[in-house]
Amino acid sequence: MASWTDNVRRVVPYTPGEQPKQAKIIKLNTNENPYPPCAGVQKVLSGYDINDLRKYPDPACSILVDALAKYHGLDSSQVFVGVGSDDVLAMSFLTFFNSDKPILFPDITYSFYDVWAELFRIPYVQKPLDADFKIVSSDYEEACGGIVIPNPNAPTGVSEPVEFFENIVKAHPECLVIIDEAYVDFGSDSCEELIRKYDNVLVVRTFSKSRAMAGNRIGYAMGNPKLIKFLSDCKYSFNSYTMDSITLKAGVASIDDDAYFKARVEDVIATREWTKNELKTLGFTFPDSKSNFIFAKHASTDAVYIFEELKKRGIFVRHFSKPERIADYLRISIGTDEEMKTLVSALKEIIS
Repeated sequence: MASWTDNVRRVVPYTPGEQPKQAKIIKLNTNENPYPPCAGVQKVLSGYDINDLRKYPDPACSILVDALAKYHGLDSSQVFVGVGSDDVLAMSFLTFFNSDKPILFPDITYSFYDVWAELFRIPYVQKPLDADFKIVSSDYEEACGGIVIPNPNAPTGVSEPVEFFENIVKAHPECLVIIDEAYVDFGSDSCEELIRKYDNVLVVRTFSKSRAMAGNRIGYAMGNPKLIKFLSDCKYSFNSYTMDSITLKAGVASIDDDAYFKARVEDVIATREWTKNELKTLGFTFPDSKSNFIFAKHASTDAVYIFEELKKRGIFVRHFSKPERIADYLRISIGTDEEMKTLVSALKEIIS
């Protein structure tokens, strides 16, 4: 007998990093910024008129779109905002990947890409990274329905120069190339300039990492006006009111304090470089990270053992069991100097 379950859209969902509830832990498993947002964000939150919550927010998100456009030297018609870069990316998949040809993305990368492809019934092919966890550009020369590549990549932290991505964009005028720059502020070169030269490239950013606003959920995309119009049309057909009025104002406050933003990014970079040296001394190897995390493997101690022992000490890092070739690695987010010193001390105990 037929059942309503026969018509259910079944997918294997994305698994986010663990969000532990206990107090007094060191949380280095979800690439959050260890520093708070700028003081202007606190001012917005503490001074918000609660009466405004009875009204719908601006569906065009104009104040945030205009602020981002000004910050990047763009026209407002070149900017799209959403509820975190996950929302922006999901809407981009839905909008632009409507071909019979498969889209292409790396096999070791942000694990939401294949989830969206499965959810929206988009054919896809995952291209293997090389032995050094680098993207092989020749793998992206074939005809396809679209391309998604992060820069730097996650969970590896490896980045590529702008020319690398420009060659891929030039080779594929027939489809959209999405460059996911969630971690670009921590030392990689942005591909933002490509949106001024090509009409088939979309650059996606987030406030969750470098701007320390993961709890607010702000993401945005930059592209030519035609791309943004198509993206907005899909958004308005799905949910017109995607971003609340508090978040819009908080996002503008973050953009307005550029000095604070850049200073905190430099703090994270400095701590990352110190941590790299300490991990090398302890026998870890890792790709050179240009992000706010390090993807590390120990020469002789099992990754799962290290993961569990750190957890016993109240230190959370991320372990991926799949694909198998990364099962020996741990992704370690960069915390404060004090947090990373505590991590290193714990690792010395664990691997001694």
